[in-house]
Amino acid sequence: IIFTYFHFASSEALTKAMIKSKAICIAYETVEEEDGSLPLLIPMSEVAGRMAIQQGAKYLEKPVKGKGVLLGGVPGVSPGRVLVLGAGTVGIQAAKMAAGLGAHVTIMDVSMKRLRYVNDIMPSHVVTAFSNEYNIRKHIKTHDLIIGGVLLKGAKAPNLITKDMLKEMHPGTVIVDVAVDQGGCVETTKPTTHEDPTFIIDDVVHYCVANMPGAVPYTSTVALTNVTLPYVLNLANLGWQTACKRDKSLKKGLNIVEGEVVYKEIAETFHLEEPVLV
Repeated sequence: IIFTYFHFASSEALTKAMIKSKAICIAYETVEEEDGSLPLLIPMSEVAGRMAIQQGAKYLEKPVKGKGVLLGGVPGVSPGRVLVLGAGTVGIQAAKMAAGLGAHVTIMDVSMKRLRYVNDIMPSHVVTAFSNEYNIRKHIKTHDLIIGGVLLKGAKAPNLITKDMLKEMHPGTVIVDVAVDQGGCVETTKPTTHEDPTFIIDDVVHYCVANMPGAVPYTSTVALTNVTLPYVLNLANLGWQTACKRDKSLKKGLNIVEGEVVYKEIAETFHLEEPVLV
């Protein structure tokens, strides 16, 4: 039994390897409560969302090829502008951090319910916009830092920013694609590491580190253990079959079982046979 983050939709090689291994693969990121929340993904999304602003602010500095913009500005100089794609956990946390620094923040989503929620809880310098291609193209021209925080449960993230859009951004604009673990929501995204975190295409700085929370292991470990331990104890004491039978949220974490894909979105991503039900 392997109980961890897999993000299979972003890696066909990993998916095939786990199918071949015949292991029981229970993915943290698809354990799902009845209300649709993802209890084991939320803590790392909170960490990554907050880190996105921390890292983005650093890479806006001129010595690392950024615009040379201070997000909070100073008296007499306008603050930086941050565009957040997605109003889920990552997006909310990123917007909160950016707003705390004094930046002007625009957060976009396809859900009006989420945008109304953001409008209710955020300060007045955080504004909302409906997410579509027209609005994205409009906003990328005027924003300094762009955060990709889009999630489709268990599936590959959609490409919201295409390669041709990069030419519409000002040189030194920074993209932090938190969705890289699910394939990225920017067409030019490719996974990078903490040791070599960025690359530049068309004068746009890309920060696409997979497993961003790994840079703050103490915070991440404690936050994750807080929510995973009850599931781990049930798996250890009851075995995976009984534990999943008793806990519907844990059962939704089953992705691959003894060589068979049992999660619909993964099967669809790689055009596999219809998933086997367990």
